Amino acid sequence: QVQLVESGGGSVQAGESLRLSCAASGLTFSMYAMGWFRQAPGKEREVVAGIGMDWSGAYYADSVKGRFTISRDNAKNTAYLQMNSLKPEDTAVYYCAVSRRQFFTTGKNDYDYWGQGTQVTVSS
Repeated sequence: QVQLVESGGGSVQAGESLRLSCAASGLTFSMYAMGWFRQAPGKEREVVAGIGMDWSGAYYADSVKGRFTISRDNAKNTAYLQMNSLKPEDTAVYYCAVSRRQFFTTGKNDYDYWGQGTQVTVSS
């Protein structure tokens, strides 16, 4: 069956960095666009970054532009989210998701599979 497994979360101080990974299995990863989302307590899940199946059209939410970088290694069935200059407001559970669409989409309902999430906590 399809599985997406996030890793790399943790607790850091403001200004530090983390790299999240999303390992996919049970599907042809290169045939899916993928996105990173996050959900803070009491808030809706929001899109953070995304990328098309062939690295096309990388997208970043305004709140993370210039600090986060999304990438994917289709040979390893893995996607990454490099997060630099972390802020307390980045604290959330981070999820990866894949969509059968060729290009990234911000719509949560467009995603076919989701990971279980990884906690990121940034203290000031």
